[in-house]
Amino acid sequence: MSRRLPTPYDGSARLFQIGVRPLDPTEWIEVDERLPAYLDEKVRLATVHPDAVFAAEAGTEAAQSEILHLLAEHLPARFPNTYRREGASLAILPADRSVRLDDPSAAPLEVAARLVQEDLILLRKRGEAWHVVAGALSFPSSWSLREKLGRPMHAVHDPVPDFGTGTRNAMMIERMFDHLRPEMPVIRWNWSIYGDDALFHPESTDPAHRRFGAGERAEAVFMRVERQTLRRLPGSGDIVFTIRIHVDPLAALEAHLDAAAIAGALVGQLLELDAAQLDYKGLTLERDRLVARLKEIAGA
Repeated sequence: MSRRLPTPYDGSARLFQIGVRPLDPTEWIEVDERLPAYLDEKVRLATVHPDAVFAAEAGTEAAQSEILHLLAEHLPARFPNTYRREGASLAILPADRSVRLDDPSAAPLEVAARLVQEDLILLRKRGEAWHVVAGALSFPSSWSLREKLGRPMHAVHDPVPDFGTGTRNAMMIERMFDHLRPEMPVIRWNWSIYGDDALFHPESTDPAHRRFGAGERAEAVFMRVERQTLRRLPGSGDIVFTIRIHVDPLAALEAHLDAAAIAGALVGQLLELDAAQLDYKGLTLERDRLVARLKEIAGA
């Protein structure tokens, strides 16, 4: 029987492509055995880095509450063995904790983020562009919420090759957001390769976290996959962008029955990246060592 790769990557998601597809609303949120550990890490990060993991513009409170209300309804209905409504609180059974939904000491989006493994970003249309207006971001992949807050999406994506201001991809993203419907969320995948399994990776310029060990062979290699969803809020008309992070060592891929095909697909993508794309992904120095390691798995 085939073993499922813990990181949900099958070789089909390609870098630097929008690649969205419709998502069954019942599959909006993911829950797995790592839920308690992710929630514990969110609590720790909120204590150690409070200004990094939450930010919101004034006037977003109602939309934040709408997200919290949607989750409070969705989670116990979709995952009755994990979540149970108890008056004004939601019990998270495997984590042995209860989250007060009307917590007066926290913003609604902060409370919402305490319920799930996903990070939650709120997007709002202003003029001709969608802007980041609030976020609960505990597990960034080399970006800063504070730097992106209040900025339009084309500016948010300026560092991404072929996605910044004035590009065709930037215009396509705006149109896609404009046409989202509440009853039809969408999903896409993104992936990166890091040298450790830390969930909190806000740095964007320090290449140390992209080094794969000191030896000749790339040993410290971790796949970091983002499951991203976009959902239009029926009340406010804003969009909630969810990001679920999966991190697993490359050894998890080696144990998969489809390892050769998946590794081969990764090699193909890595060899196609141009200089700007390699730099953005932090792979300029390590691409060749990574390709060599993946070729071992692919049997090439």
